[in-house]
Amino acid sequence: MCCKNKVVTVDGVRVKLQIWDTAGQERFRSVTHAYYRDAQALLLLYDITNKSSFDSIRAWLTEIHEYAQRDVVIMLLGNKADMSSERVIRSEDGETLAREYGVPFLETSAKTGMNVELAFLAIAKELKYRAGQQANEPSFQIRDYVESQKKRSSCCSFM
Repeated sequence: MCCKNKVVTVDGVRVKLQIWDTAGQERFRSVTHAYYRDAQALLLLYDITNKSSFDSIRAWLTEIHEYAQRDVVIMLLGNKADMSSERVIRSEDGETLAREYGVPFLETSAKTGMNVELAFLAIAKELKYRAGQQANEPSFQIRDYVESQKKRSSCCSFM
């Protein structure tokens, strides 16, 4: 399991994200429950070229709903979007699953960086909004933000 820190700037405020990556490996399954309890956000990734990684998402979401805080921010990411010729999971399938669980969805590429920064920024914006929510402030909707940003960058995405 690896841990990295990432700092993103949201509305002029630096937000530090601490990222734990289990890579979905079964050997970390027993300790993930402890991480769920303290997590404020979870990025759940599957590989668009690997059906079994997509099929395991429901089990991960079940665990998250059982062990994580009730208000944890969850985002579903279909990774390896740069490998569209080897795609076995359609983008629409990821979108449908995300809608079913009420979470935002993006396709990303860790290799090219496509939508990676957007995913972290959306999570950071949501966490910042929740931490400093004022009664007179308009609400921030992470799904709406992700959708609006996807539309802005769709000219250049790998589909």
